[in-house]
Amino acid sequence: MSDVRYKIMFSGELMPDFDLAQVEQNLAQLFKSDIDKIRQLFSGKPVALKRDLSGDQAEKYLTALQRAGAKVSKENDLASALSLVATDDHPEPEPQTASASPAMQEQADDRMSCPKCGFEQPKAAECSGCGIIIEKFLARQAEFEASIQPATSSAASPYATPQAAVYDNTGEEGELKYLNFGGRIGRLRLLAWNLLLMVVGYLVIAVAGGMVIGDFLAPLGWLIGIAAFIALMVYSFSFTIQRLHDIGWSGWLVLLYFVPFVNFIFPFLILLMPGTQGPNRFGPPPPANGTGVKIAGGICIVMMVIAPISIAISLPAYMAYMENAGMMGGEGMEGMEGMEGFDEEAFLEYQQQLEQQQ
Repeated sequence: MSDVRYKIMFSGELMPDFDLAQVEQNLAQLFKSDIDKIRQLFSGKPVALKRDLSGDQAEKYLTALQRAGAKVSKENDLASALSLVATDDHPEPEPQTASASPAMQEQADDRMSCPKCGFEQPKAAECSGCGIIIEKFLARQAEFEASIQPATSSAASPYATPQAAVYDNTGEEGELKYLNFGGRIGRLRLLAWNLLLMVVGYLVIAVAGGMVIGDFLAPLGWLIGIAAFIALMVYSFSFTIQRLHDIGWSGWLVLLYFVPFVNFIFPFLILLMPGTQGPNRFGPPPPANGTGVKIAGGICIVMMVIAPISIAISLPAYMAYMENAGMMGGEGMEGMEGMEGFDEEAFLEYQQQLEQQQ
């Protein structure tokens, strides 16, 4: 008697606490397929994602796909379990390969069955039924079988963690680009990139300002300064949009910088909100922070803490200085006239002599 075989069925339903975009992204990463082809699985019709599985293999597939957010079920695969066994009363007929004509044999050789959906068609690289690339599908199945083979060879413990690493493959890291309006970055990388942007931008603006003040190529200095200011704004918006994507928010929220009062709270909000765990609708998570990002981000945090303290300490002294300067300026000539031995006519005459010499 042959072992019971199983198949994994999916009808487009989602597991609790998963949204459609997230599950589509997870399955696309899992099957390494186009997102448009993955969306065809959510038509509401039952689809067999995998057939002819043993009990242990079916459980591995079931656990991995459920962790990806797809509400799948395990069913008996009756088509794979059926077999015709020869008996004494009904012996197995001998194959009559010699009676097949060359034309029929050639026609049979030109046809194939899809390894995923079973659709029969002429030999081709892509299945006309489900749209998969057959060679890539077989390669992925071989990799998956190799990854779960050690787990199926040993006795399964009900207390052991699932050994299938299929869902872990969905944690692909995103690509980092400074000028990117579609990626994701974390909080510390936002601080580090803004610190780098501030240093580079201030250096360029300082050079342009020196050219304008020194009357040395002043038009070119103005042009460089304006271009640097625009570049600073564009890159700053790019960093903020990527940070919003990491939280799971729309990048259009960057326009809140132009709303009065809100623009004072908004920068602190995007620095305090944690990013989404795993992939979201804006792509996979960003790579882990490197040493340079940690150092630059730490410097920026220290500056943010020290700056308010320095202002709080120096502001009273500055206000006292301004008050004293105002009092000295208010005395004017009256204070000088009160000085003993002051000759106003001699002072004015001496001032006229200086003007004539100039």
